[in-house]
Amino acid sequence: MKEKVKAVLDEVRPALLADGGDVELIDVDDAEGIVKVRLQGACSGCPMASMTLKNGIERVLKEAIPEVKEVVAL
Repeated sequence: MKEKVKAVLDEVRPALLADGGDVELIDVDDAEGIVKVRLQGACSGCPMASMTLKNGIERVLKEAIPEVKEVVAL
């Protein structure tokens, strides 16, 4: 599942880079369906970061990979 997650994050990355941010994949827990990421650049500490994480990254990952249950930021 980790390779699938990487591929989807690569699709999302240009939108984040356009705003001066980025996302780093930290870990994928296949058993629990939890993806751990770290928001970087302008996304780190941004007031909209939690919305970007849940409404953007998590939504796209869940649509593309049904096994993903949650995305958490470290």
